[in-house]
Amino acid sequence: MDPEEWNALANGHPLVSHAFLHALEASGCASLETGWDPHYLLLKRNDQLAGAMPLFVKYHSRGEYVFDHAWARAFMQHNLPYYPKLLSAIPFSPVPGPRLLAKSSDDRIRLAQAAVSLAEQNALSSLHILFPDETDQAALRKAGFMFRETVQFHWHNNNYGTIEDFLADMTQQKRKKLKQDRKKVAAAGVTFEWLRGEAITPDNLAFFYRCYERTYHEHGNAPYLNADFFERILRTMGDQLLLVLARRGETPVACALNIIGEERLYGRYWGTTEFISGLHFETCYLQAIEYCIAHQINIFEGGAQGEHKLSRGMLPVKTWSAHWVRDARFAQAIANFLDEETRAVDQYADTLVEHSPFR
Repeated sequence: MDPEEWNALANGHPLVSHAFLHALEASGCASLETGWDPHYLLLKRNDQLAGAMPLFVKYHSRGEYVFDHAWARAFMQHNLPYYPKLLSAIPFSPVPGPRLLAKSSDDRIRLAQAAVSLAEQNALSSLHILFPDETDQAALRKAGFMFRETVQFHWHNNNYGTIEDFLADMTQQKRKKLKQDRKKVAAAGVTFEWLRGEAITPDNLAFFYRCYERTYHEHGNAPYLNADFFERILRTMGDQLLLVLARRGETPVACALNIIGEERLYGRYWGTTEFISGLHFETCYLQAIEYCIAHQINIFEGGAQGEHKLSRGMLPVKTWSAHWVRDARFAQAIANFLDEETRAVDQYADTLVEHSPFR
């Protein structure tokens, strides 16, 4: 597949770029062996690529961040297989963006319909499209998909000139707490460095991976991504990587790896070698916010879940996933469930807005 043809449809989104998806597959992170069997739906017109859709045949629900385990249990209780299922997503990343890669609305609808046909022809239980952007949502609604609503936390750059301008926008209580947390980190002798592209050395990347791996091991899990994946994206899209490196003296103690988009910074991976009060939020969030201000980036996506992000200046943003279920009885039951769940999520989002950290 020609990388330039693919990227011409990806709308500049780094996590659906050819380099990122190829690294996931070539490193073995997204593979049949890991339960992420890659398939790519291509729409061609006059031998030219007019549309594309990253798809995975999934044999479990791990690494998705839209939780359908209850649906899987319900299928099993009725002696129906839920797995394998068909999925369109960025593996291990709850990042909204394009999933129906095409220039026209009609071609996006064609891709959605073709994916349904693919699921039907292969007797797959269902098709799930996770975190599609607004343009894709319109096509998916026209194609008859059910929608599920979730909440993430994103920071918005209100034309801030400095981090102090951002802090000045917050309530006195939240501002005071953030400043206290930053002082604790500084008092521990921690300083920060922003590294991008060629400035990220092999030693930096090795330290990052050690921290990233440790984060998973502390919870008794194996990391989703291997060192080869990170080495690949550093080689192929290094200028879109921002490594926030925390040091105490000359010794690195923590780091966070972010991905730089055209108008957004995506907070993705983090780890530390020791506990220092306030270090996690400073490394993962406040340093990212400060980078966005310095480089006039509009939005920082802090990732899924975590009401604690609200007090750090990130506001609730609704995100969606789209679902098609082959069994008509289960499709209706899930549609009824989604109606109830959406009302609850809307109420939850409204409650979060009422607790905004801003004045």
